[in-house]
Amino acid sequence: MLKRVASFLRPALVLAAIFLAFGFVIIAYHGGRTLQQLTLIEAERDQWQHSAEIIQALELSPGSAVADLGCGSGYFALKLSAAVHPIGKVYAIDIRRLPLAVLWTRSLIGHRRNIELVLGEPDNPHLPPNSLTAVLIANTYHELDDRSAVLQQLNRSLVAGGRLVIADPEKSENKELRFEMVEAELKNNGFEILRRDNPFLQQPERGPWWLIVARKR
Repeated sequence: MLKRVASFLRPALVLAAIFLAFGFVIIAYHGGRTLQQLTLIEAERDQWQHSAEIIQALELSPGSAVADLGCGSGYFALKLSAAVHPIGKVYAIDIRRLPLAVLWTRSLIGHRRNIELVLGEPDNPHLPPNSLTAVLIANTYHELDDRSAVLQQLNRSLVAGGRLVIADPEKSENKELRFEMVEAELKNNGFEILRRDNPFLQQPERGPWWLIVARKR
């Protein structure tokens, strides 16, 4: 009886292993294609994003701790990882699991061990207090539902004099966030405005972005 069961299970297990291996090959193929497409998209973004100027505004140095709020698949987080060197730290925060999973893969492939993924909430980025040199919010500020709550959390996470840099489209997804309104929100939540550029850059087919550089009072 046991021999019959074993003889029946053996081909079934082999077939299951073949299907499992085939599934892994498909997943790896599509994953590779996704990363290739992402690389092309980011190369195009490099042409207009002024990423070097944005990172320079953060005033980072080797060993800095910086947060990328709304990191997505890691366009800025990977650049920040290089800017703070291996001894620094990048907190990559997003409220969506899939982009964080993509960034985890990219960090693993690129040996970026100084990136820590953080699954945030709409009103709480879950960052440690008094630990950050700087925070970047790029193409995300207009998506925040409770901006005051988030700004208060960021203020608590920054060290004294820590920097907050926000770069955002003037118009996005049928939303318009007035530049002056953002300045008022920052001042009301413990920040001092250091620099304001409006417009800061021009995105093809989308229009102008503004930039605000602030610091914790």
